[in-house]
Amino acid sequence: MRTRTTTLRYIIFDILSAMLAWGLLFLYRKVGHERLGLSDVNQVFADTNFWRGIVIVPIGWVLLYTLQGTYKNVLRKSRLKELQQTFVASIVGVVVIFFALMLDDEVGTYHHYYASFLFLLVVHFALTYICRVVQTTHTVRKVHNRQIGFPTLLIGSHAKAYQTYLALENQEIYSGNLFCGFVAVSGQPSATAEESDTDQRLGAVMPCLGSIGDIRQLIEQHHIEEVIIAVEDTEQQQIQKILRTLDGCGEVIIKITPDARDIILGMVKIDNIFHSPLITINTRLMEEWQYSVKRIGDIVLSLLALTLLSPVFLITAIIIKCTSPGPVFYAQERIGYRGKPFKMHKFRSMYMDAEACGPALSRDDDPRITPFGRFMRKVRLDEIPQFYNVLKGTMSLVGYRPERQYYIDQIVRRCPEYLLLQRIKPGITSWGQVKYGYASSVDEMCERLKYDLLYLENMSITTDMKILIYTIGIIFQGRGK
Repeated sequence: MRTRTTTLRYIIFDILSAMLAWGLLFLYRKVGHERLGLSDVNQVFADTNFWRGIVIVPIGWVLLYTLQGTYKNVLRKSRLKELQQTFVASIVGVVVIFFALMLDDEVGTYHHYYASFLFLLVVHFALTYICRVVQTTHTVRKVHNRQIGFPTLLIGSHAKAYQTYLALENQEIYSGNLFCGFVAVSGQPSATAEESDTDQRLGAVMPCLGSIGDIRQLIEQHHIEEVIIAVEDTEQQQIQKILRTLDGCGEVIIKITPDARDIILGMVKIDNIFHSPLITINTRLMEEWQYSVKRIGDIVLSLLALTLLSPVFLITAIIIKCTSPGPVFYAQERIGYRGKPFKMHKFRSMYMDAEACGPALSRDDDPRITPFGRFMRKVRLDEIPQFYNVLKGTMSLVGYRPERQYYIDQIVRRCPEYLLLQRIKPGITSWGQVKYGYASSVDEMCERLKYDLLYLENMSITTDMKILIYTIGIIFQGRGK
């Protein structure tokens, strides 16, 4: 609730700043350039462009800030980073206003034109940043005064975990970590009297909530926002297991206590010189603006596809109904983003009760597939209804192909890294689909997995565009299965 209120406050002040900057720009251009007297200022308010801008321009600024990720994690804002983000957004926004929207039909001189550009840039940036820095300073003080805290899970036990807790609690400026409890890494009793004594001290300040296998459940149960890993040198091999478990846990911030080697190699980056040094693990696969553009692209292209393909949609539905008994659509539960199940929709390409004997993957000569269903699969007509899943937000145009839990359990036993894919939304198409195609066995799923993992490492808007282009080529060539 506090996050929503703070976000709304940022949006309101951004809108007011944009409106005021626009109004001052009009006064500057009319009074300064057109030499209107103060008594003629009423002409400004009679100008329809003035009122049109008062409504449209602030909306444009808010959309730009949303794309930039300004309204994400508003309780964790840094005033220095705020300065950089506001300045960059101000330049981009003012360029769009002047060179794309064109303020006036007539331009007096280029001197006046560029003077207006600089005026709006300076005024808009100053108004916006002053409002933001006041709000951010207010929030930061609340964090430092322990009025705002971030639910934190400590992974580790023994001396290092206890020392990390003490360092964070006793640091000169409080960082906001509100410890809900700790997770024991080894799950075994302390080997020495010293470890036992440290464990008792740690247990006195926070409860032991479970083991590594309980981490995902604990994060959801306690609404954890930050995880700090503080394991002993003898437990370093557990870090990869912990990180794999944390993959797919959404926006949780992950930090690890460094050793001397990490500090020497320059791996430790801190935002505040008074805070304890910790290594922050970057779980973001793309910049925030790319996530926004990807989602907007999903919505726009899905709406376009459903509109343009509506005749094909209707004809396909009629043929399915006429050629085989049963419903037109087929909905099946798949596992998607963060391991959450969802219903994936397709045109039905198999006979009714095709899986009466249990789950089974399709083959090239699969007798369960109807004659028209075989054609649909070749040109991927059966996947048109998945654009509806994209609009709902359970899928993306490009991601990885979602599977059923029955097969995921088998894949994970051979390739546990499959769970890394749950960091993103599944897609209608994927790098694995383009490079490998459909899988007809668990072995082939594991083989295709390497291409989907490559997508994770190279995820970008450009990569998505390439995959979509290659997918369209496959559709026209009829190379589906």
